[in-house]
Amino acid sequence: MREITLPASRTELATLRAGDEVALSGPVYTARDATHARLLEELELTGELPYGLSGQILFYAGPTPPAAGRPVGSVGPTTARRMDAFTPRLLAAGIAGAIGKGPRCDEVRAAFAEHGAVYFAAVGGSAALLAKHVTAAEPVAYGDLGTEALVRMTLDRFPVFVAIDPTGGDLYAQVAGV
Repeated sequence: MREITLPASRTELATLRAGDEVALSGPVYTARDATHARLLEELELTGELPYGLSGQILFYAGPTPPAAGRPVGSVGPTTARRMDAFTPRLLAAGIAGAIGKGPRCDEVRAAFAEHGAVYFAAVGGSAALLAKHVTAAEPVAYGDLGTEALVRMTLDRFPVFVAIDPTGGDLYAQVAGV
């Protein structure tokens, strides 16, 4: 398993290939549908990603409140396709990658390749186990959205697979034989 410390450089991300097993350590930012919409609104107003998100990884998740002595009770990936309408613009603005579950549309796959970004897939249904790999969680913005707020989480050896690599290689397409 390859270990990556975040934020990772584009050079390091360029070495990843679809299907690689990776353990991520470092900061990621949770962002679901409502957060994506607000990020795009702020991007439209200022022309820049807010909250220091350039070069960062977005995790399509809504962490639950702290539990069992951990910073989050559970945190699992949500279906990434729900973010497809937002993803190309956010990648063009500087997002380096995303974590979610499930396949992406062709336009999004092309956007990951165009911007040298990576889509990581986390295993769905394992939210309580994945929470054990979160060492810190702090709200950054949009607290009114509850679990959909923008939260900076620190990961420690968080297990993922490379689902779309910076060349456009797609694990889901490979598995489907496409």
